Amino acid sequence: MTEESQTRTFVFETTHHAMWAEDVARDRSIAAEVVPAPPDGGARCGVALRTSADRADELAQAFDEENIHYTILAVRG
Repeated sequence: MTEESQTRTFVFETTHHAMWAEDVARDRSIAAEVVPAPPDGGARCGVALRTSADRADELAQAFDEENIHYTILAVRG
């Protein structure tokens, strides 16, 4: 994908939510890749989704519409 500073990582409470989120991203043609959840991200499952920073708001809106609970990790500079 792109450099970490140009991406956003979404973490989820459950693997079910992560897989559902991946389906939503694919259905809406928003590029997102499954990545291991960062250990310090507070996720309760081991997978996360990463997308480009310029698509993160669109993806968050899609998750909100589908009632998928997520956290977007802050980008460290």
